Amino acid sequence: MDYQVSAKVQKAFDEVMAIEEVKKGLEFIEKDQPQSINDQIALTLIEAPTFHEAERAKAYAEYFKNLGLADVHVDDFGNAVGLWKGKGGGPKILVEAHLDTVFPFGSVKEVKEENGVLYAPGIVDDTRGLAVLLSALRGLKATGLETKGDIVFVGTSREEGMGSLGGMKDFLDHNPDIDASISVDGAWTESITYEATGFKTYEVNFYGIGGHAYGAFGKMANPLHAAARAVAKIADFQVAEEPKTTFCVSNFHAGNDAGVHAIVPQATIKFNFRSNSQELLEELNDRIFKAIQEACDEETARWGKDTITWDSKQYCDVPAGSQNIHAPMVEATYLAAKHFSPDPDKVYFTQGGCVNGNMAVSRGLPCVTIGGGLFDNKCHNLEEFFPTEGAYRCPQEVMTLLLICAGIDGKTESLLKE
Repeated sequence: MDYQVSAKVQKAFDEVMAIEEVKKGLEFIEKDQPQSINDQIALTLIEAPTFHEAERAKAYAEYFKNLGLADVHVDDFGNAVGLWKGKGGGPKILVEAHLDTVFPFGSVKEVKEENGVLYAPGIVDDTRGLAVLLSALRGLKATGLETKGDIVFVGTSREEGMGSLGGMKDFLDHNPDIDASISVDGAWTESITYEATGFKTYEVNFYGIGGHAYGAFGKMANPLHAAARAVAKIADFQVAEEPKTTFCVSNFHAGNDAGVHAIVPQATIKFNFRSNSQELLEELNDRIFKAIQEACDEETARWGKDTITWDSKQYCDVPAGSQNIHAPMVEATYLAAKHFSPDPDKVYFTQGGCVNGNMAVSRGLPCVTIGGGLFDNKCHNLEEFFPTEGAYRCPQEVMTLLLICAGIDGKTESLLKE
């Protein structure tokens, strides 16, 4: 891809990579791969569905404690936290991976290994990310270097689904001294996410009187028909291709088989919509709820007997945001990804993203999310798998970025320092 970095960022990257202690840390991480894989397997076996991450958080905090981090604890929001204390004079960097997986309890029976490939639900997303942080931390320790800035290592709760990036949001809300953030969501070095795709998820319920499909016909409006009118209106929306904006009605429910000959008293739809622009996200929000009200009004007017009403429940509200593709942290990540990737020509920038990094980007913090790979590893699928060859590359990238961003005491300034 045609992407050029500034001389300043190139110089900062080259300086860090030339330091003998850094080389020592990178070599350690490569040799640390068996331990990293063992961590990954052990954490995968501690199941952690969204909203139920407590056991894994406790175990992850123990890893932090055993590796010598300070102020290790599980916070009030279910995040496992540990502090690498810097010497001062540098920014405070957050590096995180999320604790939860999309799978319910009972999904993980074992982690199978065949020909260098691990198989288990959640083995990559994001249990590998958790293991990456631990290996990067061991690499930092192996360098013997001290950073200028503090580094906060966090296993975040409630990233997936209805969790709506809640652990990251709560952590940033209650730690306003964070200056920059690195998220590891996955296992590889090829993808770079620097934008934030905002999204909202709602449930809307439509209400009416309800009655017999034949005997009450013409005497009342039908909530299910109102819901169908609303879905039809939404389905006809035209949205922007750039910034990318999407919508999806994903659930439509009313009645049951026992009441197949009834006008239902209630119908429910659920939907989500996304955009890389916060302005377009809010505009689409208004359009959807205007269509819902119009649908209720039309169904009410159709019969003129009663009134269809509605209410809503919001499940997810994740902000959109952006930063310059040539922000120093983004350029440094590009250089690191090219350096550590087994196929540098395959390094790419994603168009937006719905990841924990959203919460940092939307606050104006320098932030990157890494970990995406070059192939379909069936994430969010019971057949999820992870090839272990070269697994050390991602923690090498993370360690390098942490040193570049935090600054090395007595050797380099933070790239983020003005």
